[in-house]
Amino acid sequence: MDHDKDDTPRSFTSAELGFLAHVYRGELYRSTLWRTRLDTTTNWSVVTLGIALSISFSSPQASPIPLLLVGVLIVLFLMLEARRYRYFNVWRARARWMEKHIVAPMLADGNLHLERGWQQTLAHDYRQPSYHVSVRVAVGRRIRRNYLWILLIQTIAYLGKLLVHPAPLRSFGQLLDRAAIGPIPGWLVLLLGAVYCLCWGGFALWSRTTDRQRARLRGDSSGMG
Repeated sequence: MDHDKDDTPRSFTSAELGFLAHVYRGELYRSTLWRTRLDTTTNWSVVTLGIALSISFSSPQASPIPLLLVGVLIVLFLMLEARRYRYFNVWRARARWMEKHIVAPMLADGNLHLERGWQQTLAHDYRQPSYHVSVRVAVGRRIRRNYLWILLIQTIAYLGKLLVHPAPLRSFGQLLDRAAIGPIPGWLVLLLGAVYCLCWGGFALWSRTTDRQRARLRGDSSGMG
């Protein structure tokens, strides 16, 4: 019988189960390795933001511009982390798929046939490996998990710098003067900053809505992708 074309559940031999156990361990190892790489890029973002904070708040006369420039690096790290997340998600999804269709049914009643076609889904993913999520989805998830808070701290620190240094703020006009960068007027800098924050916040909300829709379509939140 051709099991690649037939989705009828079948039993595995002890040798096949042993092989699947090694496959699961391999996928779990790869997902753990790439999860560590995600933490690395997040740490880079936190460290660079910390350096910018130290420079800008080192003295009342220090410029707040480093807090703006660090945003470029944070976005760069975000894009790099989103790319790594797409790899991580492949290994995570495979490991979770095996947990759902092998480990959980085996612990429950010794039956590996939770639903039809699960073997074919995994086999197809091995034959034609591909990303399970798009770049937009990956970016949105990383913003929600980590970078929204990093960007929030950056924004609060920048506004705090303008409010207290070199002296406590006394008027809105003074705020615009402090926010100005060379020939760029302060109102434009603040406007671009507001757009910057709203765009990332909107991206996070869009990502949350999209993930919920994907989970409803799958019927659960633990499938591939």
